Amino acid sequence: MTRLDDMYLSSGHSPWVDNIRRDWLNDGTLQNLVNAGARGVTSNPAIFAKAVASTSAYDRYIKDLGSMDAEFVFEKLAVEDVRDACDLLLPIYTASVREQDSGIHQYRDGFVSLEVSPLLAYDAPGTVAAALRLAAEVDRPNVMIKIPATAECLPAITEVLSRGINVNVTLIFSLQRYREVLDAFVAGVAAAKSQGRNIGEISSVASFFVSRVDTAVDPTLAADSAHRGRTAICQVAGAYQIFLDRWRENDAAELLAAGAQLQRPLWASTSVKNAAYDQLLYVNPLVAASSVNTMPDATLDLVLASTDEEVPSIANDDTRRSMIDELLVIGQIVDLTEVTDVLERDGVAAFISSYGELLATVQSKLAG
Repeated sequence: MTRLDDMYLSSGHSPWVDNIRRDWLNDGTLQNLVNAGARGVTSNPAIFAKAVASTSAYDRYIKDLGSMDAEFVFEKLAVEDVRDACDLLLPIYTASVREQDSGIHQYRDGFVSLEVSPLLAYDAPGTVAAALRLAAEVDRPNVMIKIPATAECLPAITEVLSRGINVNVTLIFSLQRYREVLDAFVAGVAAAKSQGRNIGEISSVASFFVSRVDTAVDPTLAADSAHRGRTAICQVAGAYQIFLDRWRENDAAELLAAGAQLQRPLWASTSVKNAAYDQLLYVNPLVAASSVNTMPDATLDLVLASTDEEVPSIANDDTRRSMIDELLVIGQIVDLTEVTDVLERDGVAAFISSYGELLATVQSKLAG
């Protein structure tokens, strides 16, 4: 049994891999990661851009599509990658359905995420239309459509969930936005229930971004501050407490009693950006029941090579409260609302930039 397996079997914490590539699907790399304990896959425009630019694995597929429309070609490539990855992870999904049916867990695993165009980040109707189209294109029960957690797209999240489509809500940086995302999920599942849908079929995760918070906050703290490298995991502690509290509220508890799944928090951007920090800073302390950590393959390798360390974890009530108290102190030094607002805008802008680079790469391969 690997450390990844142990995270799930001992703690109910699901390790996912934050990468997808056509050559990984062809040569067995993704299958090997799944065999080692990875239970899901996430992707984003930056990941696809790197995959298309750094490998020739897509060249034949690009030519065979017979179109000069770069956006059309990319979507077809992405859908095919995600569909094949969904098939690869289907045994995990099927087993998790059995676990849900038997009451072991109130969620499912084995998902692969596909993001709507980042150009739609502030366009709710366009996001809904794209989510419906992509879900139909992939046509697998274990696909999740990624939708950014901008204020403009919160209604889209509710609407897409109400249609019975699995959603990965991405680019969450602040505790307030996370509360709004949970509310959007509850509203969406309640609407699905009122329409007669089987709400036990609707899966969702809320992707709370981690490392970028420390990258933004650390330079504003004194060089000798004990809070350096702490803001991000303290925010995660706050988010996990919000998660626990929200499901005790009447509207959410009623949905759970009616068979709904939990919308699990997913810790994203969990590779360390500061080489001075423990390379698993955003992994070991964040292991907690009914949560997910999506890690780049390099971070997964570090986890697999490491021993099971006893570290203060957000799963412990006292540790979590201490972290939340520390976050309040940090919040008196740094305007966290301003920091997370900037991070959200920059995150959307970075995905739009990566998407543009991706389309330019596809266009150059089409012309070549």
